[in-house]
Amino acid sequence: QVQLVESGGGLVQAGGSLRLSCAASGRTLSTYRMAWFRQAPGKEREFVAAISRFGAATHYLDSVKGRFTISRDNAKNTGYLQMNSLKAEDTAVYYCALDSGLTFTSNLNEMDYWGKGTLVTVSS
Repeated sequence: QVQLVESGGGLVQAGGSLRLSCAASGRTLSTYRMAWFRQAPGKEREFVAAISRFGAATHYLDSVKGRFTISRDNAKNTGYLQMNSLKAEDTAVYYCALDSGLTFTSNLNEMDYWGKGTLVTVSS
C-alpha cells in the first residue's frame, strides 16, 4: 500500500504562485508515474499534469501549459506541482495520484493510489 499526502495549498491572489507537494510512503516512488488532478466545485475531477518515473517525460492540460511545472524527487519520495500565474479558474482541490501502468494516461480511473487533496483558492 502507498499513502499520499498533499500539502502547499492555500489562498492566493490571481497572478500569484503556489507549490504543491505530494509525499509518498509505503513504496518506492520511482515504481510509479505520478500525476496531479484537480476538482473544482460542481465539476468533475480533471487531469492537470503527469510525470514519468524518473522525470524524463511530462504531460500537461493545455490550459496550464507554460504556467504549471510538475517535478519529482525520488530520493525524497516526493512530487511537486509548481503553479505560477494562477487564475481564478485554477481554484480547485488538487490531488496527486500514482499510476503503475507502462504508458502515460490521463484517465483518473487508471490511477492506483490517491491522496486526499489540498485546496487551492485563487482570488480575482
